[in-house]
Amino acid sequence: MVTDPISDYLTRVRNAIAAQHAEVEVPASRLKKEMTRILAEQGYISDYVVEPTPVGEAIRIKLKYTDGRGTVITGLKRVSRPGRRRYVTHEEIPRVMGGMGTAILSTSVGVMTGHEARQRGVGGEVVAYIW
Repeated sequence: MVTDPISDYLTRVRNAIAAQHAEVEVPASRLKKEMTRILAEQGYISDYVVEPTPVGEAIRIKLKYTDGRGTVITGLKRVSRPGRRRYVTHEEIPRVMGGMGTAILSTSVGVMTGHEARQRGVGGEVVAYIW
């Protein structure tokens, strides 16, 4: 039984990158779909597809590598977890790796990057950091 589906999602991606797989499949949820959309928009993954399965849906993520087979994603970190939620206002949104990384926030307006939330002036729950 998985108690934290977002940590499971990040761990599956992290493990697939460590094993240099071309793609990884994760069970789908609305939050995971939005996080995957953000990863694609920010250029961390090449593509993704939501596929139906016998029970629910799955997200097939095509991982992105550099020419020298180095990973585009060098780190993934779960920030807000079930035992310790982390909420921030729009002024407190953290900059990941001095602006080189991405913070993913779940706000009242939807799931978005830290940069977009800062521009819109909304705060929310810091879900994860990607760099």
